[in-house]
Amino acid sequence: MRSIEGEGDREGREHAVLTRSPSPSAPCASRRSVSRVNPASRARLIDTAAACLRAAGLDNPRLEARLLLAHALGLPVAALLRDPNLLADSAPYFALVARRAAREPLAYILGHREFWSLRFAVSPATLIPRPESETLIEAALAAFAGRAPPRRILDLGTGTGCLLVSALREFPAAFGIGVDRSPIAAALAAANANALDVGERAAFLCADWAAPLAAQFDLILCNPPYIPTSEIRGLMPEVASHEPASALNGGADGLSCYRRIVPLLPQLLQPDGVTVVELGIGQGPRVAELARSAGLVATTRPDLAGIPRALVLESAAEAKKPFGTKASAD
Repeated sequence: MRSIEGEGDREGREHAVLTRSPSPSAPCASRRSVSRVNPASRARLIDTAAACLRAAGLDNPRLEARLLLAHALGLPVAALLRDPNLLADSAPYFALVARRAAREPLAYILGHREFWSLRFAVSPATLIPRPESETLIEAALAAFAGRAPPRRILDLGTGTGCLLVSALREFPAAFGIGVDRSPIAAALAAANANALDVGERAAFLCADWAAPLAAQFDLILCNPPYIPTSEIRGLMPEVASHEPASALNGGADGLSCYRRIVPLLPQLLQPDGVTVVELGIGQGPRVAELARSAGLVATTRPDLAGIPRALVLESAAEAKKPFGTKASAD
């Protein structure tokens, strides 16, 4: 169920591997370069746009050029390959190319991003879903293998709703609540839930973490902001200049949100409940120590790059039970 990373814009949120790229070259945004190819065949438009995006320092310029043209024409990419010599108006297309050359995230231009093989609408009010965050869904599925599936799921900092919606698709008997401080994000998450057929099993709140909640949950998911404040400016321009700072900024050491969230978990979790939180590089031991202080046991799960990405938390008492004594699946 891993998303195929085919859009050529793995911006990532991981500060340890992201660096600021040079500014795009002027010809990419030049109206004169647009007029010289207007109208033109789809193949020529792609060639011209790919050169512009390559000059802007993008890693997959031809792939992105195809995706942008398909978006501009309202066609699937396969249609471009079938009829490469058909003429098209270049002006709308190169308006999109200029935005991408200026390092606006491809997902914001297209208006969507794939996660867990599902298409989620995105907006500048939300963090763009990342493939590495799918590790949280994998960890949740592994945690409930061979036992009763979760009936109540909570997603703290829901953003697009990608974690909650994906979990609800995997656990069809569950009901979920997504919480976000941004009303725009909460509304977008609700729209995604409806579009992906889990809207009747989900509710979305605009709140500060779990402040209004009194219930307990079988599964809690959370991808908190974890980039140290001083490192945000050094991220790729797609991230630093376009994605919401509130979804990135983890305070001076990147751990501010964990310090708020982890102490709440014993009250929010059912006795045999599980929490899965996302980690930045090298943060596992420090977040695990916060969990131990709250009476929780932590184990890590790596992403596809082998980086510890998900921290799975459960009560110390529950973790000590022999295998098979927890609530089992029917």
